[in-house]
Amino acid sequence: MPRTVNCILLGKEAEGLEYMPYPGELGQRIYDNVSKEAWQKWLGHQTMLINEYRLTPIEPEARKYLETEMEKFFFGGGSDAPKEFVPPTT
Repeated sequence: MPRTVNCILLGKEAEGLEYMPYPGELGQRIYDNVSKEAWQKWLGHQTMLINEYRLTPIEPEARKYLETEMEKFFFGGGSDAPKEFVPPTT
C-alpha cells in the first residue's frame, strides 16, 4: 500500500514520495509534506528555471538558487516564473 501525505501544495491527501528527494532538513520536510504529483510539478518548474536562466545545476550558486526556489515553491508561497517566460501553447 502506498504511503500518503497531506500534500502542502495540493491541499489534499495524496500518494507520498518513496524516498527523500533532496538531502538534509529540506529533503525531510519535502518527504513528509509533498506528494508525488506535487514533486512532478516542481520538476517541471525547476526545468523551466534551469532553461530560462541557463543554469548549470553542478555550480554551487545555481544549486543554492534552485534550493531557495524549491523551498519557496513548497513552503513559501510559490516560486515565480521569470518575467520573460512565455508558456508554450498547444
